[in-house]
Order: sequence, then C-alpha cells, then structure tokens
Amino acid sequence: MCKSDQLKEYTSEEVSKHTSEDDCWMIIGNENNGGPKVYDVSKYLDDHPGGAEVMLDVSGQNADEFFEDIGHSAEARAELKKYLIGTYKMSEEELEKVRIAAEKRANQTGGSSVMIIMVALVAIIYAYTQGYF
Repeated sequence: MCKSDQLKEYTSEEVSKHTSEDDCWMIIGNENNGGPKVYDVSKYLDDHPGGAEVMLDVSGQNADEFFEDIGHSAEARAELKKYLIGTYKMSEEELEKVRIAAEKRANQTGGSSVMIIMVALVAIIYAYTQGYF
C-alpha cells in the first residue's frame, strides 16, 4: 500500500471497466472513514467469506453502502487495506448526490427520533389511563 498522497486518482469511468473475476475493482469509503478509495480485490475473491459472487455483483462500482451495511469487522477492514490502489475522484454530479443523500439521512434521523418519542408518549398515556401508574 502506498501513502495516500502518492495514490493515483481514479474516476467512475476507469473503475467501471474492472468487473471480472480476473480484474475486480470497487470503491469503498466515505466521509466518515477517510473518503472513497479504489481497491483491486481480484486476488481476494476466492478468500472472501461471502463468496466471490457477492463482490462481483458490486465490482466496478461504489460498493461502500454494501460494505458498511454488512458491518465488516476490524479484521476485514485491515484486510481490505492490502488491496488499496488509489483514491476515488468524484465528479461534480456525484459530489452533489452525496451532499443531497447526507441531508436526506439527517432529516430522516430527526423524523425517526420524533416518531420514537411520539410512540413512547402514547404508551405512557395509555398506561396512565389504564391505571398502571
């Protein structure tokens, strides 16, 4: 692995060309963990606990959401570092999509909190009216 200031930058177009078992690249990373990076996981496909097909399904793409949704261990994250080949250069459109998605998540989180509070209040009122308090 190279130092990040020495890593080559890759675009979506470049990464999208690497989608086979012999040549499997993907983008993993986000603003919470150092930014998106490009990984050549071709040599790891046979060793992946979930099987090669899982990785091939997201090859040539930004696989960060899938990677994070699985909840990979610290060991898996350390293993991933071995396959780092570069950083991901986002286009202006992609940057805007990320910004909008982050705002949407922030708004949904706030809405979820309000819903939880409302359900708790209804439960307390119900319990009170039933004489549990």
